[in-house]
Amino acid sequence: MVPSPEVPEAAELSAIRQAGPDPEPAEPHAPTRGLAALTVGAIGVVYGDIGTSPLYAMREALRPVAHDGLSSVEVLGVISLLIWSLTLIVTVKYVLILLRADNRGEGGILALYTLTRLAIGKRSLPVLGLAIIGAALFFGDALITPAISVLSAVEGMKLVEPRFEEFVLPITLAILFGLFLVQRHGTHAISSLFGPITALWFLSMAAAGLYQLWHADMGVLVAFNPVYAFEFFVDHGTIAFIVLGAVFLCVTGAEALYADLGHFGRRPIRLAWFILVMPALILNYLGQGALVMSDPSTIENPFFLLVSPSVLPFLVILATLATVIASQAVITGAYSMARSAIQLGLLPRLSIVHTSEAASGQIYIPAVNWLLLFGVLSFVAAFQSSENLAAAYGIAVTGAMIVDTVLLMIYANRGWRMPLIAVIAVALPFLALEGSFLLSNLLKVPDGGYIPLMFGMLFSLLMFSWWRGVQLAFARAHKEMVSLDSFAGSMLKSSAHVVPGTAFFLTSDPQAVPPALLHNLKHNRVLHEKNVVLTVDVERVPVVPEEERAEYEPINERFARLRLRFGFMETPNVSKALGRARREGLKFDVMNSSFFLGRRKVVPGARIGLPLLLDKLFIALGRFAADPSDFYHLPRDRVVELGSRMTV
Repeated sequence: MVPSPEVPEAAELSAIRQAGPDPEPAEPHAPTRGLAALTVGAIGVVYGDIGTSPLYAMREALRPVAHDGLSSVEVLGVISLLIWSLTLIVTVKYVLILLRADNRGEGGILALYTLTRLAIGKRSLPVLGLAIIGAALFFGDALITPAISVLSAVEGMKLVEPRFEEFVLPITLAILFGLFLVQRHGTHAISSLFGPITALWFLSMAAAGLYQLWHADMGVLVAFNPVYAFEFFVDHGTIAFIVLGAVFLCVTGAEALYADLGHFGRRPIRLAWFILVMPALILNYLGQGALVMSDPSTIENPFFLLVSPSVLPFLVILATLATVIASQAVITGAYSMARSAIQLGLLPRLSIVHTSEAASGQIYIPAVNWLLLFGVLSFVAAFQSSENLAAAYGIAVTGAMIVDTVLLMIYANRGWRMPLIAVIAVALPFLALEGSFLLSNLLKVPDGGYIPLMFGMLFSLLMFSWWRGVQLAFARAHKEMVSLDSFAGSMLKSSAHVVPGTAFFLTSDPQAVPPALLHNLKHNRVLHEKNVVLTVDVERVPVVPEEERAEYEPINERFARLRLRFGFMETPNVSKALGRARREGLKFDVMNSSFFLGRRKVVPGARIGLPLLLDKLFIALGRFAADPSDFYHLPRDRVVELGSRMTV
């Protein structure tokens, strides 16, 4: 039988305590770089994913109606669906509305969750459940996006030279393996090139579309009329519903606009969309449509056939670079999502490595990296072509978008104080469209769509199990609580041997005696000259200003409380924050100080059914928790760990 793992003390189980009361939301923080630089940077990071959709979206959308030959009206109907999906989902929902729902400048599903919880004023299990589902679906999408993006670009080699077909799969696997392998070294040295390369990619797509429009059929411009999309549905019924699942591929990546809000700011993201990204995407889809209308045989790969054979090698190379950059953005987004989930108590504290001293957002999480690597390579090896992968793509993204919409509805009503009827009137069209996308994507379940759904369910179960285990541990610790104030008073009269130096006891409850302090007194029978009960709090804001980092409260001459505050987008560095505590009145010598951590061996209680499964998952997740001295950046040679046993 495998022994139960040692996991952090109840005071440590969620890595850090979520603070309260909630602070008031502040205005978005102002980016420090120039507007032009931020806009170019946003093109490379924010729009990398959606910018690779033309590689396969038009092809997959036309395929269901191409069996009996394509008519011009059918092509126009599909193009109209693509254009208006981009307009309603990306432009209206994300660019114009959702970017306004920032948490001190930060965006993303977990930032929206914290805003919604703040607006409600109390913990809501349904809202928490939505946040967990949304985050889990994001991870599910992160497993398939790099696979389909890079594979679809490398497949262009077959058009350059048909004999290259047998090398497509090995080259794709090698590129993806290399991409994940270099993550531990960071990408800050080359990240400045991401924006210009992706901008060149969008300009090339726009030029290719314009070239085809000029030489093929300008009549395709009538697809801007939404009547063509409506008539396509009326005339094609079930087939149109299947097409809708492929049309959705053109908006995958839209959630990155919101998730990367904190990195670039609202204005650069909007400028990049309206000035370059949206025009380039629409021009390219129009060009592909004009090409297929003039030559239906080009449906096999209308994107690469937009250009002449002499230009094709350049486009294949540029497409490969663009998809690698888009994949990098997805991987970075997964790291950021995992860090936020850790800080909010939804995942155990995982090892987080900072790969750049200059940029705090440049992080690497080994556990997430290797999980993504295994999943992405497995997808490529199993499906072997972007056409097959498209059958599994879209379900997770659609679910995440619906979660965004529902949380936004709650926040608009409770946070922005919009009347409920107005909220419903604005959100209903988005829910109807996204619900239709979800239903059409569910048709892909037998063809591989079940895989990202299974991953999403697994991630949801893991996050809920960890959150539930932490709550149980907190409740158990609260029952065994000893008041710190009364204990501190009694220790002034105690006969315990007093040793020189300062002892820091990490805990989640500043009003209770830390278990590590009681264990130390019981087993070592000593009390330090100065005892500081240290609480590391995570606020429901992305970043805490440095002047608000530390709060020091003396209890008596031997005991004190110290509260260190961090945002959910920050990594808690206790050693560095203690420097701030010195300015708040705490006097100590690091070389004459000890940091006491409590660790408990957790075992499941005698229950059956789902709770027992959740308990076992919670204990298993504890095995992956990073060492607390590493997670909190404590001086390793000054850390003392004391253990006990707990049943959940």
